[in-house]
Amino acid sequence: MAARSLLFLNSSLSTSFRSPSLLGLHRGRRLAMSGAAPICLSTSGAEAEPGEARKEDIVIVGAGIAGLATAVALHRLGVRTVVLEQAESLRTGGTSLTFFKNGWRALDAIGVGNLLRPQFLEIQGITTKAEDGRELRSFIFKDTDESQEVRPVERRVLLETLANQLPKDTIKFSAKLAKVKTSQSTETLLELTNGTKLSAKIAIGCDGIWSSVAKSMGFSDPKYVGHCALRGLGLFPNGHSYEPMVNYIYGRGVRGGYVPITPTKVFWFMMYNSSTPGPSNTDPAALKKQAKELVRNWSLELLSMIDLTPDDAIIKSPLADRWLWPAISPPAFVGKTVLVGDAWHPMTPNLGQGACCALEDSVILARKLASALNTGSTTVEDALKSYESERWPRIFPMTVRSSFTGSILQWDNPMFCSFRDNVLIPKLVRPGPMLEHTNFDCGTL
Repeated sequence: MAARSLLFLNSSLSTSFRSPSLLGLHRGRRLAMSGAAPICLSTSGAEAEPGEARKEDIVIVGAGIAGLATAVALHRLGVRTVVLEQAESLRTGGTSLTFFKNGWRALDAIGVGNLLRPQFLEIQGITTKAEDGRELRSFIFKDTDESQEVRPVERRVLLETLANQLPKDTIKFSAKLAKVKTSQSTETLLELTNGTKLSAKIAIGCDGIWSSVAKSMGFSDPKYVGHCALRGLGLFPNGHSYEPMVNYIYGRGVRGGYVPITPTKVFWFMMYNSSTPGPSNTDPAALKKQAKELVRNWSLELLSMIDLTPDDAIIKSPLADRWLWPAISPPAFVGKTVLVGDAWHPMTPNLGQGACCALEDSVILARKLASALNTGSTTVEDALKSYESERWPRIFPMTVRSSFTGSILQWDNPMFCSFRDNVLIPKLVRPGPMLEHTNFDCGTL
């Protein structure tokens, strides 16, 4: 099992980043090993000349799932990167992510799948109920597809596991981006809030839904879709007895559910309609009160999970997405700057595919970039173009489908809800077509 904690040494970015050759100083593949010692992540090196931009080969902006997965994938292929993270340490807050078989294929390709599997329950199927407790539909995944694999993964564990695969000094903390200047013909200039400047031969934007890199490339801000999410991790120190199933509950303008992720933790969630995202609220007591008010007449199990949620394990998120319209949206790359994950294609969580698609991006981009850098069989520009051409036909329909699914599930009109609960879900929804998108295989590195 990979070590669950990291020792982070946060030092000033007034020290220099190391700049290895694009052809890769690390050509040997580093195997992820169970029980590997924790890695100290810090900055080191010599001072740069005042006002001079430090030269870097590949800079990844953001040490979230997409950024770390891309860095690990490139590392496996012998290409070293520098990862900039604005926080002082890994942002391990948040709750849980559910990975279907396409996500596990990507995790296996990156080399961390078998480090994560033993830590989390395999989910057997889905049960859907109305808010009055009436069962609408239930099915087992492997009855439809024997190859299906569904496991939730705690976000903290995923990030720490990915970070543990990287060489020391890969991640630079307290590195908040202030300006990005992309160019079709020259290197990307990155300026940090502390005045540090970097000139990257290749820049990879993995800085999330409100990406500064995407904005510098002409992308508009994601659009709020009309509902917010509350998520939490209920902690059962003495264990729980819940079956390994995803449990959905649908109401009018509110839906929720829960899924056990380990023998002692249960991930719960709810989405509720709101005309505006509302003020940012990080007060755990207020968030718990809001969550319980939304489902006060629902299952006592869900109310109990909310009560058993530690203060640092509950979050509120306004949901937003951005559709990549053909011939209208900017391309995924400008020159040698490219986007991965939410920075490029933020999508709602209704299909459980946001993190899965980010991992797919990481594997495919790393494979194409490494081929260009290590073999010279193609140019970097052609590699980025190929990445976009391969990913767009999957990402655009997925984003649209996820948005429409959420719109239907958030109905608040009594007549529409009756149709959803009595006809659409029990009689028209089929697990095979519903999960067809999880058949995607990103391939190996």
